[in-house]
Amino acid sequence: MRPGAQLWIGAGLSAVFLLAALLSFAWTPHDVTALNIADKLKPMSATYPLGTDHFGRDILSMLMVGARTSIAVALVAVGIGVGLGVPLGLLAAANRGSLLDEVVMRGNDLIFAFPSLVIAILITAVFGPSALNAILAIGIFNVPVFARVTRGSALSLWTLDYVLAARVAGKGRLRISVEHILPNITNLLIVQGTIQFSLGILAEAALSYVGLGAQPPTPSWGRMLAEAQTMIYTNPALAILPGLAIVAMVLGLNLMGDGLRDLLDPRVRRARG
Repeated sequence: MRPGAQLWIGAGLSAVFLLAALLSFAWTPHDVTALNIADKLKPMSATYPLGTDHFGRDILSMLMVGARTSIAVALVAVGIGVGLGVPLGLLAAANRGSLLDEVVMRGNDLIFAFPSLVIAILITAVFGPSALNAILAIGIFNVPVFARVTRGSALSLWTLDYVLAARVAGKGRLRISVEHILPNITNLLIVQGTIQFSLGILAEAALSYVGLGAQPPTPSWGRMLAEAQTMIYTNPALAILPGLAIVAMVLGLNLMGDGLRDLLDPRVRRARG
């Protein structure tokens, strides 16, 4: 596949779900909180384009609102990872070998020892299951990811001539990190952000599947899968449709990330050119 095609296909797939999520704030075909037992398990029709579930809720409307839930959780979680992980990575790289660097890296190792699902279980055991706690669990797991990527990228730049010239000019480590290091690793952070965004979608679906994410009546792709698992043989569309939504969203974000990497990384362009 051509590098540019990956970017456009991924951006197109992601845009479909983003537009559906934005549209759900203003309009959905049916009210996702209204139960209509008389219309349960209806097949696809003009009234219900994708049919209804066992409570008579419109599946298309639930997928639209579920996209909003997944995107919001993943986006805020990535924001937490960037907001905390990038500064920590820059500080660790600027003070390589110091106590601060050691504390940051060992703290990252400690968080990496607990997957986001385990962190979510710990959080919900104290505060109860909710979308907010899912955001905290995924966001906490994102912090060491961005810290490690930032530190590793920044370390390779601290030995370059323009950074040495800035140090000779009297600029401090913090100022060099902000003015010279961060702008030159932004491309890598953008690519990593798209990857973590897709992983956030998967993590939110997994947490909702086990009951630790968004709670009823808020629709979630993961909970739609959990509710449909007992009817997989009688009405497989209930599980297939949210599963396809998760796959398509994650695939789109991964393709977009690969396309951005090819577009923004000059080394990749030279290798392919």
